[in-house]
Amino acid sequence: MVQSNGNETLLEVKDLKMHFPVTSGVIFQHKIADIKAVDGVSFSIKRGETLGLVGESGCGKTTAGRCILQLYTPTSGDVMFEGSRLNGLSSRDMIPFRRKMQVIFQDPYGSLNPRMTCRDIIGEPLTVHKLTTSKAEYNDRVAELLNVVGLNPYMADRYPHEFSGGQRQRIGIARALAVNPSFIVCDEPVSALDVSIQAQVINLLEELQDQFGLTYLFIAHDLSVVRHISDRIAVMYLGHIVEIANKEELHKNPLHPYTQALLSAVPIPDPVLEAKRERIVLTGDVPSPMNPPAGCVFHTRCPVAIEDCQAGMPELREVSPDHWVACIRSDGYGAARA
Repeated sequence: MVQSNGNETLLEVKDLKMHFPVTSGVIFQHKIADIKAVDGVSFSIKRGETLGLVGESGCGKTTAGRCILQLYTPTSGDVMFEGSRLNGLSSRDMIPFRRKMQVIFQDPYGSLNPRMTCRDIIGEPLTVHKLTTSKAEYNDRVAELLNVVGLNPYMADRYPHEFSGGQRQRIGIARALAVNPSFIVCDEPVSALDVSIQAQVINLLEELQDQFGLTYLFIAHDLSVVRHISDRIAVMYLGHIVEIANKEELHKNPLHPYTQALLSAVPIPDPVLEAKRERIVLTGDVPSPMNPPAGCVFHTRCPVAIEDCQAGMPELREVSPDHWVACIRSDGYGAARA
């Protein structure tokens, strides 16, 4: 189990698996395989921390986030929030945790109901959880939330199509804040926005974290964005976490070949340094999660793979303080990095 050091642990994920069955037949369906979207993920997040979860599309990042929130029922493993096990709780028993755990979705266009006004979208959680006792209190709370995310309260009666993409995402953030959560899953909240708007939303999330003491799981595929907002970063590939470290340590000393390849693809603003930098180009396609390779799931594309890599998926091990890696060729496993 990978533990974060220091403050109180808010969330623990232990050997989390989410396998989606693949069936055949029209009338008499039977399972022929499993899509192993998440296949044995473990990490923890301490209160007030931001853990960045990165990896290419289809690696299982969003599925892991939704399993944590119990939007998907995990195949196996444990999700512990504030010491309570969420797996197996009924919908009624999950209600108190719904208030504490919220989500900001990736698509600011598809995540808002086009038939509801901004006031109704933000105020719906207040109604569901009975957090206001009068219409005046309801309207005051919606106006307060709009102010918090940088929108004018006079916009409350507009519909989603009357807002820009950045403004819609701010509405989504206000909706998540409505129930005073302590933990928010940010599921690629800026990937659909222009670069200049991305910076505004990232800065807003950081300000809200300081103001309300929030804890984030920040899911993204852009390492530069994740480095800016995160305290620690977990790198995910084909349903497995292959490396976890402090953000500065990960960028200065990446140990897993996949992490090294990801970092080599991040552009550098200095054209002189960019021209001199060595790029690691991965060959081949990402294997199917329905039929992942035996052994280390990355070995089919790894530039330094050896025969032993096919023997089994390496476990995450701490090779230096709070730096965990799953690779037999990385420092701490014997063979030096190639």
